[in-house]
Amino acid sequence: MMGGAARAARARGLRATYRLQLTPQFGFADAAALIPYLRALGVSHLYLSPSLQARAGSTHGYDVVDPTRISVDRGGEAGLRALAERAHAAGMGIVLDVVPNHMAACDENRFWSDRALRERFFDIDPVSGRHRRFFDVDELAGVRVEDPEVFDATHRLVLELVAEGVVDGLRIDHPDGLADPTGYLQALRERGVGCVWVEKILATNERLPAQWPVSGTVGYEFLNEALGLFVDPAGEAALTGLWVHVSGDPRPFGAHAFEAKLEQALTTFAPELERLAHAERVPDAVAGPACLGLALASSPVYRTYEPPGAGEFITRFQQTTPAVVAKGIEDTAHYRYGRLLALNEVGGDPGRFGVAVEDFHAACAERAARHPLSLLATMTHDTKRSLDTRTRIAVLSQVPQRWLGFAQRWLALGDRHCTELDGRLAPDPPERYFILQTLVGVWPIEPERLDAYLEKALREAKRNTSWVAPERDYEQAVKRHARELSADGAFRAELEALLAELEPLTLRATLGQLALKLTCPGVPDIYQGDEHELLALVDPDNRRPVDFALRREHLARLPAGAGQGAGSASQPGIHSAAAPPLSLGDHKLWLTATLLGLREHRPEVFTGPYEPLPAGEAACVFMRGERELLVAVALPRAAADADPLVQGVPVGRWREVLSGVERPLDGELPLSALVDGRLGLGVYERL
Repeated sequence: MMGGAARAARARGLRATYRLQLTPQFGFADAAALIPYLRALGVSHLYLSPSLQARAGSTHGYDVVDPTRISVDRGGEAGLRALAERAHAAGMGIVLDVVPNHMAACDENRFWSDRALRERFFDIDPVSGRHRRFFDVDELAGVRVEDPEVFDATHRLVLELVAEGVVDGLRIDHPDGLADPTGYLQALRERGVGCVWVEKILATNERLPAQWPVSGTVGYEFLNEALGLFVDPAGEAALTGLWVHVSGDPRPFGAHAFEAKLEQALTTFAPELERLAHAERVPDAVAGPACLGLALASSPVYRTYEPPGAGEFITRFQQTTPAVVAKGIEDTAHYRYGRLLALNEVGGDPGRFGVAVEDFHAACAERAARHPLSLLATMTHDTKRSLDTRTRIAVLSQVPQRWLGFAQRWLALGDRHCTELDGRLAPDPPERYFILQTLVGVWPIEPERLDAYLEKALREAKRNTSWVAPERDYEQAVKRHARELSADGAFRAELEALLAELEPLTLRATLGQLALKLTCPGVPDIYQGDEHELLALVDPDNRRPVDFALRREHLARLPAGAGQGAGSASQPGIHSAAAPPLSLGDHKLWLTATLLGLREHRPEVFTGPYEPLPAGEAACVFMRGERELLVAVALPRAAADADPLVQGVPVGRWREVLSGVERPLDGELPLSALVDGRLGLGVYERL
């Protein structure tokens, strides 16, 4: 097949993406070596981090210096083409992360070092000579992709790779920073890019603009919806009371968020406010910095989408709100408000304690109707925590009294590990509570990793130290507290006892989210290494090298039925008496391979309708396709019937995919008859 036809065939086979973080130490050749493993896992598309030429030694690729070349230290264009050829031979495709909003402002970048090119390609303030930044990063300068000549020059290579079938789809980084996101996305579609996913952070109940010609988002809304199903609302009062006691602050999260946004607008983004104040057609009512800051902080969403014809002020205001909202909420308030840290996630609302199953169903039904190819994530390179870490913390909502006892005891006993500085103890109570939840999430953790994370968390919170004015003595006292607490024998024993009690809850919640990602409307996205156990914190912790040899070995050990979409009477299921017990990591690997195998063998089921079945508050049950697949997941709802009746199950003979057992189902069944007692889930294929 020619490039276009082959690309269309691979798009139809879009089953699951696998995100790879390319670095100078892990390039295209290393990615190619993973293809047999990823193909066996069931992945259909490699999802590559930015691969255009970035600054020398760049570990992430978002600081592009030359969009006309492929990164040399990742293998160059020849290396990318060789990777694509090998992927295509295995029936797999490639999705490439592209950064249209900004490039590196450095001498390595000829578009920046040449003054004439700089003024043509970059968004420069004619008054001050200051450039539009990516958030608060001076070294990343905004590009004028709304100019057709700039668009063509910066996208020529990427568009050629798409046209030739080397690349099958694009992930667009930070479209909200562009002057005209709609026009940009329409330009991609007009130039033949059929599959586009946008890194768009949607507020609760916000929708993608209907006029955007995209396949969907990168999946943060699904991540938070699925997580919320496993946060028990019955624990809210107890955990809220504990947080108020610890922090001495009864305000809801929204108040913290607004305060942080306003603070960021008036300080970090003072240069942006100054430029806005001098923009054409600035309304008199908001001409001053204080009024502008208040207006920016009041935005309930990342940005609005008035067309460029609305004028310079509106355009620049819309480009500025995403930075204020992101730095205010995700990079400040999420590090200050600590009621339940699992909720402090990209695109999440820590003020929303749990998600009702009817709301989850409504979101899935809408996704099926509007963006059936939207990515479904449970972890990305930008998330604050990995799936496993986040879930460990989330299930504390299911045992609130147990957690209150543990937390209150060690908040008191932890005094002996604090340091007095200028008449106060370091860390303070909110920081100590933050540390306790973090240790629950990632235990055991190397001291060096914990030190690095706490330094970042403290500076992002901007309460007792910051990136701009670091208080190193205070930071060292906090790190020392965490190290000494971690080494305290009594603490370690009690923490490990708590984690042992949480283990069955964590297993059910982790596999429940994973099963939903693999069966709900959309395309499952797997972050590198997260197909197995991965206890990670925010970057750079989540970008550590992955032990692929271990994952490859463990996948090969799984029973023959895994990855084939179903067990059989002759091949025992993984939970039969003949099967050995699995770790959390092997459970994840097994479930991923099994359900991706089902997606490969029954693709029509996953492009068909999504039909919720009535099952009360403590179960998420739905049908896929023409009532050919039944998925049932038990939810933690202490205030609801734990074994509700599931109604509307089609009469017939079914195979339970995870065990291989065939059985009849009919009409109305208790949830316990549909889900595995230990895993809390069941997946049935109609025969």
